[in-house]
Amino acid sequence: MTTTDTPLDKVLGAKTAKALAEYLELHTAGDLIYHFPRRYDERGEHTDLRQLEVGEQVTVLAQVQGIAVKPMRARKGNMLEVTIGDGSGATLTCTFFNQAWRERELLRGRWGLFAGKVTEFRGKRQLNGPAYQLLKADATQDEAAEEIEEFAGALIPVYPAAEKVPTWVIAKCVRTLLDTFQPPDDPMPGSVRAKRNLVGIGTALREIHRPSSEAALYAAKHRLKWDEAFAVQLTLAQRRARAAAAPGTARPRRDGGLLDKFDAALPYELTEGQASVGEEIAADLSRAHPMHRLLQGEVGSGKTLVSVRAMLQVVDAGGQAALLAPTEVLATQHFRGISAQLGALGRAGELDGDLDGTQLTLVTGSLGAAARRAALAKVADGTAGIVVGTHALLYEGVDFKDLGLIVVDEQHRFGVEQRDALRAKAARPPHVLVMTATPIPRTVAMTVYGDLETSVLSQLPRGRSPIASHVVPALEKPAYLDRAWKRVKEEVAAGHQAYVVCPRIGEDEESPLSDTDGESARRPPLAVTEVLPALQQEYLKGLRIEMLHGKMPPDEKDAVMRRFAAGEVDVLVATTVIEVGVDVPNSTVMIIMDADRFGVSQLHQLRGRVGRGSAPGICLLHTEAVEGSAARERLDAVASTTDGFKLSEIDLEQRREGDVLGASQSGKHSHLRLLSLLRDEKLIKEARVEAAELVGDDPDLAGHPALAASVAALVDEDRAEYLEKG
Repeated sequence: MTTTDTPLDKVLGAKTAKALAEYLELHTAGDLIYHFPRRYDERGEHTDLRQLEVGEQVTVLAQVQGIAVKPMRARKGNMLEVTIGDGSGATLTCTFFNQAWRERELLRGRWGLFAGKVTEFRGKRQLNGPAYQLLKADATQDEAAEEIEEFAGALIPVYPAAEKVPTWVIAKCVRTLLDTFQPPDDPMPGSVRAKRNLVGIGTALREIHRPSSEAALYAAKHRLKWDEAFAVQLTLAQRRARAAAAPGTARPRRDGGLLDKFDAALPYELTEGQASVGEEIAADLSRAHPMHRLLQGEVGSGKTLVSVRAMLQVVDAGGQAALLAPTEVLATQHFRGISAQLGALGRAGELDGDLDGTQLTLVTGSLGAAARRAALAKVADGTAGIVVGTHALLYEGVDFKDLGLIVVDEQHRFGVEQRDALRAKAARPPHVLVMTATPIPRTVAMTVYGDLETSVLSQLPRGRSPIASHVVPALEKPAYLDRAWKRVKEEVAAGHQAYVVCPRIGEDEESPLSDTDGESARRPPLAVTEVLPALQQEYLKGLRIEMLHGKMPPDEKDAVMRRFAAGEVDVLVATTVIEVGVDVPNSTVMIIMDADRFGVSQLHQLRGRVGRGSAPGICLLHTEAVEGSAARERLDAVASTTDGFKLSEIDLEQRREGDVLGASQSGKHSHLRLLSLLRDEKLIKEARVEAAELVGDDPDLAGHPALAASVAALVDEDRAEYLEKG
């Protein structure tokens, strides 16, 4: 009998097992049985070739329609061109170099499965040297059906595959495995299975690979999705239970303290959202167990102000607050911004400071020795009530007198071990407020941030201007790009400033090599070091232009940002280092070069850097993506709305679930592959309810050892950390 722990070489032989391990990271029977098909082709229902995209690794069921042998022009030898079609009217060319012998078997009219990477040459889509498996020549419809049945049955599973291990090879391996596979004991509690009408694990694993009917396949997928959702929600429920039981220090609001003085001095009223979220946080801080709250809000919605008010409440209660930022640029920006907001309240001990105030200090890796010693002394003796810093706050030697609150800005940039390192600097578990400007769909918040209470700021503060966004299709309409540069000049002439954002720095970065055999390679993304001289010498000649990127020395980056903020620079050519926290209200226009190389949420974040003052903002999305392509549709969506939550759902639709749940982050093979955070909201909610009930009765799952083991397999330690990290 074969179990989930059986090595694949014992089942499939050494050669096949080696290929599965090398190309797909499948090592055990459990790895292979959980390598689920990504879709299914129905017998007689051919894949529509019109839907294939260049760059996609595909498997198609198609018929040979034409064949020709041609001499190669650039070198000796010949090229075999085979035209295949699927009955939809579209065709695909398969090319083989110096393999004319294949002409004897790839006969006109033969049907087969063809697998390879879709490329384009001279306007024609093609597969270069595809692997293929032909159906029997002159087979009747029934015989062809039997041939296909050898691979997978009535519904043909199409697996995530590799060039050296095509989908039909995987299907054969799975069939061999299923002949001897002994499914594990069902980890799902019987009460949950009965209540939620779930099939057994053995049935689900067989039907997902060899479905006997559409209904059986649906039931199998539904059960396996439940396993994934339940594992994640149990992990989060356990974390919530531990957090609720942890002892903390209450930091109640003090009448007449710094927070009251700060509120009284504000030159504007809080938005309704800022006020209500502020009350939620104030109540959390007043309790004797640690707050764990996520604050999400659109770019410019006023999250920093909410966090400053929380920090002042903690300082009023005798504690210290630390704001952790992902970059020195952002940490310095926060330090200056909070210093300006607090005014005299943040300068206690100075001539113009408030006697009852506190002090701010900045801790970054680039501080000189003397400045570092002075800053750390203020942190250690409690003089600095508010400490702003980067990862440097985590280092040994940074000691707090009484750390009461940690504010983590742009939460997704930090690992759980970094957050834990800062927590460890407090005598008792501190309150934690994590902030993100990336809007999060409800199911992602429920799944990825499920151990945190969530607050949302949806209103923009008064005085913020609207941002208009437009796609600039450089290949189709080159005049549009010329007009974009003119628009930058017009904004600068009106006294405003501009950003030009590029995907790459350009220094010491490898460019993709051109593909051989006639496939035209996509050009490398535009780089800061390439675009800067072109702007200086031609398109924006005469303007004051500087660059900013992550590889510059910290003091140089800081100097550039100071000059830009002071209005001494007209145009800043930068990478995504400006994505978060950079606040220059005089900036009104942004051009994002090769915008299709960025994700939806990242584009939304970037454009939030303009329109931060009274003048309206404009964001121009430069692209060479053609109309109708997925990349262009993505940009059109970004241009059509400034609703971050709507865009976050578009972003989620285009990402693999594993990316959201941490598979790509951990760099490991993931078993979380069926659950859709966009489409399975109802299922996730139900799993959350069942998980909370089960953990309430049995916090450590001691009465359910098989379930505990299943959770550990589906959400391993790395992925559990990623869930906490977000």
